Order: sequence, then structure tokens, then C-alpha cells
Amino acid sequence: MGTRHHQGGFAKGDAMNVALWIVAGLLAVGFGAGGVAMLAMSKERFRAISSAQHYVDDFDPRFIKALGALKVLAAAGLILPAIFDIATVLVPLAALGLVLVMTGASTVRIVRREWGSLLGDLGWFALAAFVAWGRFGPESFVG
Repeated sequence: MGTRHHQGGFAKGDAMNVALWIVAGLLAVGFGAGGVAMLAMSKERFRAISSAQHYVDDFDPRFIKALGALKVLAAAGLILPAIFDIATVLVPLAALGLVLVMTGASTVRIVRREWGSLLGDLGWFALAAFVAWGRFGPESFVG
């Protein structure tokens, strides 16, 4: 499961590994909840959650459902492969997928001039990029 075996205390990379697990968990909860909401609610009901959801006005309801499904799959991909130690390369790939999703989201925020929401989206982008970098690189589950 990508753990290190050592005698007492923390190994050099343990703090980074813990940070990556925490951030991956936060991403999984956030994107999982958002994705489930997109799948379970109508476009109109999802839009009514807050003004930050008004971007859905620019998209077909089928796109919103597809995006919700992608978010749920990414959330699962951030955690489950590492927990079960199966196809762990999916963890950084899921994070990279979220980087791409948030690139699109940020672009939509710029076009719509939703600057406050853009800052939040850039935060999610940065967290996903951190997990992708960490799990592809210094704290990879592979090797």
C-alpha cells in the first residue's frame, strides 16, 4: 500500500506521504459530493444551491451529468487504488484528470467573470496538481 517500513519515528518522506493522503481525501470528499449532487439533482436544483453553481446555465443537462460522473470516478480513483493496492497508477491519473477538469472550470469562470469562484477553483486545481505531482514523483506508489 505504498508504506515504508522503518524503525521508530518518521521516515524522511512520511510527512509528504501523510500530506498527500490528506489532500487526496479532501479532494475525494469534495469532488465526490459535488459529483453525486450533479448526478442526483436536476440542473435547476443544482443551480439553486448557490450563485457559484450558476455556471450550469452555459451547459446542457447531459454535460452536467457526465461531469458529475467524472467527478465521482476521480474521487474513487484518488483513494481506492491505494487502499486496495491495485492499479495504484490510477491515483495520480485521477488527480491529473481533476487538474484538467479544474482548468476547464477556471476557463468558464474567466469567461463568466466570476472572480471569487475562480479563486476557489484555482485552489482545487492546486490541490489536485499537488497530488498528481506527489504521486507521479517523490511519493509514487509504484516502484
